[in-house]
Amino acid sequence: MTIGLLKQAIHALKLESFGRAPHRLNRWFKWLAPGLLVKRWLLLSATGVLLATLGFAIWMKMTPVFYTTQFLGFILNAIAESVPSYISGPVAMASGILLVWWGQTRTLNSITEVLMPEGDEDLVDVLLAHRRLNRGPRVVVVGGGTGLSNLLRGLKAYSANITAIVTVADDGGSSGRLRREIGVLPPGDIRNCLTALADEEKLMTELFRYRFRAGDGLSGHSFGNLFLTAMNEITGDLEQAIAASSRVLAVRGEVLPATLSDVRLWADLADGRHIEGESNITEARGKIVRVGCTPSSPPALPKAVKAIQDADLIIIGPGSLYTSIIPNLLVPEIADAIAQSKAPRIYVCNIMTQEGETEGYSVGDHIRAIDRACGKRLFEAVLVQKQTPSAKALIRYAQENSNPVPLDRDVVGRLGRRIILANVMDEDADTGLLRHNSNALARILIRWFSRVQ
Repeated sequence: MTIGLLKQAIHALKLESFGRAPHRLNRWFKWLAPGLLVKRWLLLSATGVLLATLGFAIWMKMTPVFYTTQFLGFILNAIAESVPSYISGPVAMASGILLVWWGQTRTLNSITEVLMPEGDEDLVDVLLAHRRLNRGPRVVVVGGGTGLSNLLRGLKAYSANITAIVTVADDGGSSGRLRREIGVLPPGDIRNCLTALADEEKLMTELFRYRFRAGDGLSGHSFGNLFLTAMNEITGDLEQAIAASSRVLAVRGEVLPATLSDVRLWADLADGRHIEGESNITEARGKIVRVGCTPSSPPALPKAVKAIQDADLIIIGPGSLYTSIIPNLLVPEIADAIAQSKAPRIYVCNIMTQEGETEGYSVGDHIRAIDRACGKRLFEAVLVQKQTPSAKALIRYAQENSNPVPLDRDVVGRLGRRIILANVMDEDADTGLLRHNSNALARILIRWFSRVQ
């Protein structure tokens, strides 16, 4: 019985060793991949050691070189006389390679232990991913709300060159309170985008979304909003506050406000009402015929305009049409830069209509609303959800006067837009809640970009 167990243990150890060997070999081949900027520096270091040794020998008038050469010659002659060259040569080569491998392995393991103490990934995999992401396309995404942060969560797997341009028209909730009481620009949408692009996304999202439930003046505020507000006070403006926060959170890409002006959104409704304030527009439950902002032509953040001009791909949406997407386009320099860009430009249409904003809207109505708001054509394609939501989801949303956005192909065709149909919807089986699937949406957009560029 004991011998049988011993045989099983030996067999298991052999299998384990066999499994580790290919993994280690594969890891070492990864270090030979081009673009890591490692091999050239290792070779340069080895050359430096040889030159330094040679220089020291020359400095000592060649005496060490002479005796060293004479001693090595004696050793080599002795080996050649006692061991055939076809044995001694390969043994010496194998020994040298083994020593190099052992030394480099220990060096890289020491570096990995310092840089990646948790040891979840190999350092080479992290470096390969870093190089791949930094070579990714320069993507600019314009919008706000949960739709924008959802898209960023998927895009960061394809590129580190992402710029999110976010509306600062929010005046509700914690952001609205901070805006009224302290005078800062609303940080809510910016906070969501920063956490979506953060490396440690899950932990950061939980931390930044945490809302205080008690405390005089703290109740209802999210930690992320207070963090950005404090950064704003320390650095002096929101742009610097976002940059500092991005460094703290190790953000992959950057988040920029469309403008640093104190923008107030307004809307004229079909029944003649004039509504001021982003949060009041949705609550008014009326049909929006015109939307604008005060001041009427806010100056754009120069860095945001430059990002649009340098972009390889521009994505508008998804998000609330009148309160998340269009407010960015009411900044004339932003709309002009998008219209003049030669990069592929696409609009991601919402899956469902929104009560108080887009009740009864089709895909064509969404496009016309954007064209009307900024007075020019900003994109050439529109991404539309293909599959209809389940009956459970339809019933849930019907109670909120919300329905799937219908695709009117003829209208979209007359507006000169190309239709991209894809299944990018994520449905919660328990609640019927619908969202864009981050990974599917990003994958479709990058695939479309690779085809049209």
